[in-house]
Amino acid sequence: MSGGRIEEIRVEGSQRIEPETVRSYMRVNPGDEFEPIALDRSLKSIFATGLFADVTLRREGDALIVNVVENPIINRIAFEGNDRLDNEVLETEVTLRPRVVFTRTKVQNDAQRILELYRRSGRFAATVDPKVIQLPQNRVDLVFEISEGELTGINAINFIGNREFSDGRLREEIATSESAFYRILSTTDTYDPDRLTFDRELLRRFYLSEGYADFRVNSVVAELAPDREGFIITFTVVEGEQYDFGEIDVQTTLRNLDPEQVRDALLTEEGDTYDASAVEDTVSNLTDAVGNLGYAFVDIRPNTDRDPENRTIDILYDIQEGPKVFVERIDIEGNTRTLDKVIRREFRLVEGDAFNSTKLRRSRRRIQRLGFFQTVTVDNQPGSTPDKTVINVNVEEQSTGDISFGAGFSTQSGPLASVGIRERNLLGRGQDLRFNVSIAGSGSQADVSFTEPYFLDRELAAGFDIFRVTTEDDARAFDEERLGFSLRGGYALTEDIRHVVRYTLEDTEISDVDDDAAIQIRSEEGKSLRSSIGNDFTFDTRDSQFDTREGEIVRLRTTVAGLGGDRNFFKATLGGGYYYTVADDWTFSTRGEVGQIVGLGEDTRIADRFFVGGSRPRGFEIGGISPRDRASDDALGANSFYSGTLEMTFPLGLPEEFDIRGRLFTDMGASFGIDGSDAGVDDSSSPRVTVGTGVSWNSPFGPIVVDLGFAVVKEDFDETEILNFSFGTSF
Repeated sequence: MSGGRIEEIRVEGSQRIEPETVRSYMRVNPGDEFEPIALDRSLKSIFATGLFADVTLRREGDALIVNVVENPIINRIAFEGNDRLDNEVLETEVTLRPRVVFTRTKVQNDAQRILELYRRSGRFAATVDPKVIQLPQNRVDLVFEISEGELTGINAINFIGNREFSDGRLREEIATSESAFYRILSTTDTYDPDRLTFDRELLRRFYLSEGYADFRVNSVVAELAPDREGFIITFTVVEGEQYDFGEIDVQTTLRNLDPEQVRDALLTEEGDTYDASAVEDTVSNLTDAVGNLGYAFVDIRPNTDRDPENRTIDILYDIQEGPKVFVERIDIEGNTRTLDKVIRREFRLVEGDAFNSTKLRRSRRRIQRLGFFQTVTVDNQPGSTPDKTVINVNVEEQSTGDISFGAGFSTQSGPLASVGIRERNLLGRGQDLRFNVSIAGSGSQADVSFTEPYFLDRELAAGFDIFRVTTEDDARAFDEERLGFSLRGGYALTEDIRHVVRYTLEDTEISDVDDDAAIQIRSEEGKSLRSSIGNDFTFDTRDSQFDTREGEIVRLRTTVAGLGGDRNFFKATLGGGYYYTVADDWTFSTRGEVGQIVGLGEDTRIADRFFVGGSRPRGFEIGGISPRDRASDDALGANSFYSGTLEMTFPLGLPEEFDIRGRLFTDMGASFGIDGSDAGVDDSSSPRVTVGTGVSWNSPFGPIVVDLGFAVVKEDFDETEILNFSFGTSF
């Protein structure tokens, strides 16, 4: 086609596209020579537009003929076979649209995008087959035929190079797990490349916490089984040698700061096995300690000096003045239901404050303790200028509504059942609404409770309770009905101390007293009115109110009755608990409580005394430990009581997905003392002791709790109960 000049360029085969448009893509014009290189460039330029399925050039005399076959226009895009992913999700993933030019390259790219979407959801056996349906006027329908396949699980997880820890031990440390029938509610046994990246970091953290400072993961290989239904994951690791802490020291250049002032904050000791997490915790501890001494801006760096020969690591905590940084803004993500202000009001920092890592950690703990979120992540990133920082809060919400069902049985009360409905985050505002109904062979109870944690947008919790309790207990030889309400308000005295004031008005009626009932009971038959005011002081540092692993709680509760009504007494209880994680997922706790009631100008009444048993201590009925009328065997309640518990909770070695924990406990306690008692009353302050075991299962149907308590030290007149269980569900 070389030689001579081009006199004319004619375009043939174009339908929608103007010939002049085609000529504009050419690299030659009339008057140019028939140059093969220039013609080849013209051909490639036209193809590059994506408008044509085929393009040919030929010469007729001095004319250049350009013959084109236009790509069709997409009329409609459809998806078939997609059950797991909606059409809307797939439509956002593909780039082709109706009325867009069809090209095979774009179709193949979109098919690959759909495959990637399925692979990210754990379905590596998925296939996508694009089908083209020809229509008149050079139009086509594009149909993606999808075979989703089964979830691609993990057939096996293997480790190479591990000498100190077994494969099974390392599998416990990573997030990915092998497929098993009991993981039907979990996604950790499906292949996820991002999760494997996280697993590398989890392995690194684990080995560093065990002293293996040279540990590294050389590779992670995921091999798809021939049937494409599962992966075999292989981690290749290098453990290295185990190190101990060498010399530990602190230095600083801060004016007027003596390193000895903060040495007690060190959590690392010379001779201990090296633990990188302990170093991080020490930095956090030192930051808190230095901050409490008035230094708002500090930078603490743990400088390490590794001695491979002696396998020790010296740590020098260098405390320097840090840059003055202020909070530019606080960004919150993940709260689809909970209002932003519910989270913001728990922050100890606001925009414009000097950044303080101690307050930041305290804020995270306050948000976590709300109980609204499964996970809470709080970190900070550089702001718009070097002296500003942005705080990022990412939360994962969990169910805050509960429908609970309880069941039990005792030889005295017979069968019992309870239903409770509670929403701890009403309308995402953090409000708590609760309704409970209990029915037993011995009576019933119904109560409604509402709490606004930030009344009038202040750190003042306000709420009310309305209740009705009836007791028809043959063992007590009388019926009792309580009807009343409470108004309460609470506020924080400090970060961990809270004060609650409560007013209660209660009408109590004792009726249907047996003729042979104790004289103390017969003398109280009829109605009485209690008008009382109470105070609660609570010191609480627990990490969680619902599944406590660390922290302590102390609560003092006092009640004074006599502000009107016809019952006059002073009542006080003091209780506390200490929780400590002794090993991975093993938590030791000790709890105790004492109480006293004193009549003001009159004897105490049976409706106001303490009835001990049930949950304190376990192994006895409610009221099973009590002064008791010898003739009628009626429990009379006590003026004083004490109780205590030692308990260890631990995993049972079952898969984590089951979320089953066991416990061993020993309880002790007694209730004693009664106004107007005589020789006809059995009463003893000697301690009763029980031992027992139990399990808790956070099942898909709700929490299930079973306790077996055995009284090993008791009085002859006590009433025991071995089995106690409850079950429930949540929404």
